[in-house]
Parts: sequence; C-alpha cells; structure tokens
Amino acid sequence: MVTVSELNPVDDKKARLKHLIKNLPNLPGVYKMLGKNGDILYVGKAKSLKSRVNSYFAKTIDHPKTRALVARIHNIETIITRSETEALLLEQNLIKEYRPPYNVLLRDDKSYLYVFISADKPYPRLAYGRGKGNHQKGRFFGPFPSAHAAKETLVLMQKMFQMRQCTNTFFKQRQRPCLEYQIKRCRAPCVGLVSPEEYAEDVNNTIRFLKGDSSDIHSTLIEKMEGAAETLDFEKAVLYRDQLSMLREVQARQAVYTVQGEADVIAIASQAGMTCVNVLTVRGGRVLGGKNYFPDVDSSEPLADNLSDFITSFYFQVTDDLPAEIILSHEIPDQVAVSEALATHFGSKVVIKTNVREHRSEWLDLATLNTSNALKTKLGDYLELHARFGALKDVLAEVTDRTIDRIECFDISHTMGEATIGSCVVFDQGGARRRDYRQYAIHDIQGGDDYAAMKQVLTRRYKKQPLPDLLLIDGGKGQLSMAKEVLVELGILGDALLIGVAKGEGRKAGLEVLHFLDHEPLDLPMDSKALHLLMHIRDEAHRFAITAHRKKRDKRRSSSVLEVIPGLGEKRRRDLLNHFGGMQQLLGASQQELAGVQGIGPVLAKTVYKVLHE
Repeated sequence: MVTVSELNPVDDKKARLKHLIKNLPNLPGVYKMLGKNGDILYVGKAKSLKSRVNSYFAKTIDHPKTRALVARIHNIETIITRSETEALLLEQNLIKEYRPPYNVLLRDDKSYLYVFISADKPYPRLAYGRGKGNHQKGRFFGPFPSAHAAKETLVLMQKMFQMRQCTNTFFKQRQRPCLEYQIKRCRAPCVGLVSPEEYAEDVNNTIRFLKGDSSDIHSTLIEKMEGAAETLDFEKAVLYRDQLSMLREVQARQAVYTVQGEADVIAIASQAGMTCVNVLTVRGGRVLGGKNYFPDVDSSEPLADNLSDFITSFYFQVTDDLPAEIILSHEIPDQVAVSEALATHFGSKVVIKTNVREHRSEWLDLATLNTSNALKTKLGDYLELHARFGALKDVLAEVTDRTIDRIECFDISHTMGEATIGSCVVFDQGGARRRDYRQYAIHDIQGGDDYAAMKQVLTRRYKKQPLPDLLLIDGGKGQLSMAKEVLVELGILGDALLIGVAKGEGRKAGLEVLHFLDHEPLDLPMDSKALHLLMHIRDEAHRFAITAHRKKRDKRRSSSVLEVIPGLGEKRRRDLLNHFGGMQQLLGASQQELAGVQGIGPVLAKTVYKVLHE
C-alpha cells in the first residue's frame, strides 16, 4: 500500500482531485477551478456538479485549451444552487467579478438571450437575440437561462397570442399569408387579416406574460388539460402539462438575480467532530460567491457559541468590508454586543438577523446547503481519511494487531415499527464505497424489535459475504451480543473484530463509547480522529437507512400523502397536481413555487413542503 508520505507532489495532486470529485454532489451549482496560488482559472455551471467536473478529467479530452486548464488545476471549489437556472445566473455574477482567464464567452451580457418586442408600428415583431444591442429598438425581457427556454417561450407565445416573428423585410414583401398563418401561429398582419387594435391586444397580452402576470394563461392551460383528460385525449393533456412546466421555468424567480440588498449570510454546521462555516457574499442584490471555513473550535459546544466566536474573528481579523446586514443560521447569545462592537470598529451600522423571509431566506438556504456539502466533502478528504484511519489503528493497537482497511457498519430505521429497513455502508481508506452499500427490507418480525431486525440483516449479509476487517454496529452491548450470536451460528466468529458504538451520557454527540466482545470499553476524547471516523461512518449508516425507510414508508402512503396534510382539501390537492403536472413534478417543487399556487400561500406551502420532504 502506498502511504501519503510516499506520494510525489504530482501523484498527491491527482489523488486529492480524484477524491474531491468523488465526493461532489449530484446537484446543480457553480464550480471554480483554482490554480496553485488560489487564483480562479475558470468558473462554470453544472446541472450535476459531480458529472460536469468529472468530465474535465476524462481521457478523451483533446481540446488544447481544456488540457491546459486541467494541467493548472490545483483545487476545485463549488457553490450549490437549487436549480440549473440559479447556477447560470450565479456563474454570470462570478465571471463579471473575477474575470477568469479561461472564461471567454460569458464576460458580458452578449452571451445571454433576451426576448424583445420591437418598436415597429402598428405591428410589432416578437423575437429573441443575444444582448441589448443598439441594433434593435424595443422592449427587452430577460436574460433567459438557456436558448432552449427562450425558444420554447416564443413558440408558446406564438400559439397563444399569434404575434408575428418574421423579419421586417419578409413582412413587407408578403402578398399572401405564409405557413405560420395556416398552422395558427400568426394572424397575418402582413396582408391585413387583423386590425391594429386587435393586434395591439395580442401585444399587451404578450407583455403581461413576459412580465409574469399570467394567472389567466395558467387557468386556461389547466382547463384545457383537464378537458383533454376527460375526453381521454391524453396526448393533448401531456402537451398542456408540458406547457405548464415550461411556463413555470420561464417565470421562476431567482434568489441570485432579481433582488436588492447587501449582506453577508453565515451558516454553521457540525458533524463527526468537525465544524464548518459558510460565508455567502451578497452585494447589490447579487450573490457574488461564498467561502467555507473550518475553524478549530470545540464541536461539543453549542453551535451558536462557536458561530459568535467565528463572527468576531472574521470581521476583526479577516475582512475589511462590513455589509449593512449579517444574516445568521443561528441566533448568537451576545448578538447585541457583537453588533455594537462591529458598528464601533467599522464606523457604520450593521443589523444582525436570524429570522428572515423571502429572498433573504433563500440566501440563508443556499449558505446552509453549501455548509452541509462542504462538511461532507471535508469528511471524505483524501489526507483527512488517511489520518483518521491511522489514528484508528493506533487506538485499536491494544485490541488487535490486524490491519484495518475495510469497515462495514449497520443500522436499523423505522417509524413506530412501520417499514423497517436495515442498512449496510462500506468504507475503506479511499472513503465511502457506495457501490457496496446495501439496504435490507425486514420481514416477519414484531414491529420495533431492533434486535431481531439486526439479527436478520447480519444473517442475510454474512451468509453470502466475507467479513470485513472491522464490523461496526450502531448500538451498545445488546446489539453487540446479537451480532456475536449471528456470527457464532454462521461459524465465522473467529474471523471477526466487532465494535459497538453507543451514545454516552445524555446521548450527546462526541461522548460515544466503544464496546468490544473481549475488551474493556474505550471512552475516546472528543477530539480523537479515530472517534470522528467511527462517528462519520455510523452517521452515514443512519442516513442511508433512514433515507430508504422514508422512501418505503412514503411509497406505502403515496396514495394519501397529500390527504393527511391539514388544511389541504380536495380542491387544493387537485390545484397543486394540476399546477405542477403530476406528483413527480410536485415533489421537485421548491417551497416558494408551492406558495405561488393560487389558494396555497406561504404558511400552507411550508407545511406541504415539510410533509413531502421529511
């Protein structure tokens, strides 16, 4: 096995980048390619950060510019967004701010599509173009997130309002209606088949649609979709459903683009002995980016106290810029004193907030999401993993002399005995081996009997699979005894090293106790890297189990999941499903999009979102 110390710098860089990419999420966002000195080489957007960033390192890449970029990459930073659209708009902000040398196309507004209505009288033209150039006079709407969205919008508006899209030259030369008139996408103003007054009404409706005032349009589409479904014309019903989805995409309000204000948005999270703080910078209503910090704090202390310590250090030692607002994920105990101290130091007033709404809440959600992802990435860091495995080897030296490489951990999840699921997660010195993860549906036991569930999972697992170097059980002496009983029945106990991870006093994280079959329990200090590794693996097993459990439970309840929501009657349930085009689309909607449905509102939207996603 090659150790970290034996790696040369080139191999070490490749290994770090490989493990960094492995732990990227399959979520939309923006990635920043950094050089040796931390300078930003390239900024890009992605529908899936993991897939997009990984594509740069494919062996088939032969473009010289891309090869030159990859050769200079020493680190990659990411910012997660809630949609691909937000990622595109944030990418625009970052490119304008940093002017990365490998970005060419997105340095000004010419890269972005706008829909415009020309100033031609009496029959304005509807079209799209890149940038607000002087070559065309009229009203502009945008920018649009993609060429596809802009073109689809034009097609939709053609069908609804039948404005002309032909060039002025073509328009003036027509002597009879063209094909667009025959397929009912234009009212043929070129040959006088529509009066200027009627055409002006179409223009006004188009402007209302582009400005977002489209409730009547929405109602019309829903009515047509329901009518088509009732007459069993499912092809048309699907068409109207897709138009509704397109309408939502075009009108989506973006947290990173269309608001005002300046703020630093700071979120904190802690996991497995590690604490992360994300500082999201907002200036002029635009999210300019964010940075993750991993302060050396006592992770057993309340997050609010650690956040307070970070804020004072950050503003007094790191930055010279104090915004008008500081938005925090947790209310700090000395909030008034910190605010006054910052005002005195910088000579300007600052407001510290925790309970925020609307776009400020969206900023805080982005910061929180990025904090969680940064923690996950850091816990899977190449060098950190090797250090933790080394610490575990030292801790277990008095228990065993075997090499610890492969670790398998088990957990049981259920809700009052319903839909019981067992999980198995696998780690080695390269991190999580997700291809080896397994989920086990538990059958024929009394609901809530965790011991019987664990026995069933271990029996099914090790009847067919060899034992790992370390078998980790989430639980104390009882679960450990159950595991021993299974291995005795299978005749493989002699090959096993078993550890039970039990919560300590008050079931508080960081106070875990390690139990063994033939050794005294170990109570490791809270800053132990070995303990942090075992906690991380145990937490991953719990996450994997509870995710599968909720999926199984919700599948059982899927027919009535909306029916159990208080305040959501039959009409509102139907309106929700019609608005989004089905249950699958409804599950993918944000809380803000739910609140935009007529008759739902922000309070009920919050309840619906919580029920669907927790």
